[in-house]
Amino acid sequence: MTAGRRALLFLIPMIAFAIGGGLYIPPGSPGDRNHDGSEVALGELPALPDWADDPLPDFSTYRDPTEKKAAFFSFLYPRIVLANSRILLERSYLLRLEQKTGLTPTEKRWLSDQAERLRIEAATGSPEQFRLLKKRLDVIPPSLILAQAANESAWGTSRFARQGNNLFGQWCFSRGCGLVPKNRVQGASHEVAKFASPYRSIRAYIQNLNRHETYQTLRDVRMQNRRSDTPLSGLEMAEGLHGYSARGEDYVKEIRAMIHYNNLSFYDEDFRDSVRGRAPSDLQQLASTDSESRLLPGRAANTGDAAEG
Repeated sequence: MTAGRRALLFLIPMIAFAIGGGLYIPPGSPGDRNHDGSEVALGELPALPDWADDPLPDFSTYRDPTEKKAAFFSFLYPRIVLANSRILLERSYLLRLEQKTGLTPTEKRWLSDQAERLRIEAATGSPEQFRLLKKRLDVIPPSLILAQAANESAWGTSRFARQGNNLFGQWCFSRGCGLVPKNRVQGASHEVAKFASPYRSIRAYIQNLNRHETYQTLRDVRMQNRRSDTPLSGLEMAEGLHGYSARGEDYVKEIRAMIHYNNLSFYDEDFRDSVRGRAPSDLQQLASTDSESRLLPGRAANTGDAAEG
């Protein structure tokens, strides 16, 4: 499929609208080496497809704003589906472990590694650890990811996006780990992280929202939706982004406006349709598909047992 035809698929749910916004870099933790959202080893988690590490296209070549937005969403959405489907595989494994009466050393190691990655302090295999992991090991709605990526990266044209595949302005703290901000305050040591690909940036962003204390409200909203069997909504979870920008409530309103005006909730619904009713074996196929075009809206068929995103 050509880039032009692929982009046309995204024009249907969109209306022409563009919002600018200052780049905000969420806080990080000095010395944190796992800033890229790396996946913890899991036997049933398939290898990443080669296209996951494709570089960011040059979105500055688009002159028509609507075409640029269509191309931007067309590129990012399959990578969001890929990242979220792999998290659902991890979550499915977690829920199965919770039902076991005894855990093997390998299973305990996996739980311990996930707890460390998601900054959870609880006894391995304890009800408290499972409770906290279920709250943090979960997906982020595509609408929220798309809106923040567009806002934070200036539709993929910012310096950090172009030179570092960084779509969300995440920091790192080791010298040479990223790009030095031109307006960095004297005495500061942080850099804006560089990623091997936009997919890695998406994965790190999801990890950031899933584990940083600033986004506790976002996770609370998601857990409430899980408990009430309500579809996850980017519009609702945006309430937990007050700490993402110094602009606070104005930033939340801007992200919600981008979701509204670009009809990005369409992608939340499409993702739910893609994963609803899929057993782990079906999710494995979704999480390792050899063609990103197969993850475009409406392409994934529903099969298997219950799994909701």
